[in-house]
Amino acid sequence: MSAEGRLERARSLYDRAVFDGEAGVLEVADRELDAVEAGLALARGRIMHARFFEDGNEDPREPALFERAVELYRTLGDLRGEGESLFWVGIFHQVVRGDHETAVPIFERSHELAARAGDKLTMSYALRHLGTAEHAAGRLETARERLEESARLRRELGFLPGVAANMVGLIYIAAAEGRRDDALALAEEAAALAEATGAKNIARQIEEARTRV
Repeated sequence: MSAEGRLERARSLYDRAVFDGEAGVLEVADRELDAVEAGLALARGRIMHARFFEDGNEDPREPALFERAVELYRTLGDLRGEGESLFWVGIFHQVVRGDHETAVPIFERSHELAARAGDKLTMSYALRHLGTAEHAAGRLETARERLEESARLRRELGFLPGVAANMVGLIYIAAAEGRRDDALALAEEAAALAEATGAKNIARQIEEARTRV
């Protein structure tokens, strides 16, 4: 149900409680509003995270919003929402704070919940960033496996800009493993995907990776 639909239902439940004496419906209204709040907290936290890429400044409100979303979705029994929100908690620690150690178990839990909920997109994101952590630790084979599995899920979903983004990491891994020809082939394929989908930021990352091969 959309946020607007949930808000309208909460209004209707208010009328039933006040005018018809159905006090029990207020708990249902609370759940509808919790779902709206969770979605808003997650969305607002993501916007703050996007601003981090613009100015490099940490916003202390960002993790609190993601953690609030986790709490609300968990209370609602929404595995998909909880898994997605946990992923963003992990992103804050890994990307903003540079803390892979804290982020990894969060990503693992996010992946577990997303798998139970059938949320392949969040699974792909969790795998991507688990791969990033493995790469940072120098475990290239495991990093490649994580990124390749993430890319497979993304191809299955038709999320081609995400496939191209994963290939940036795979280019660096291939180069680090001494597979220069593979790295250049990956760069060629990734560049074509980025161009076809209009992913300009990813295209720039691919070109930078190509120059380092």
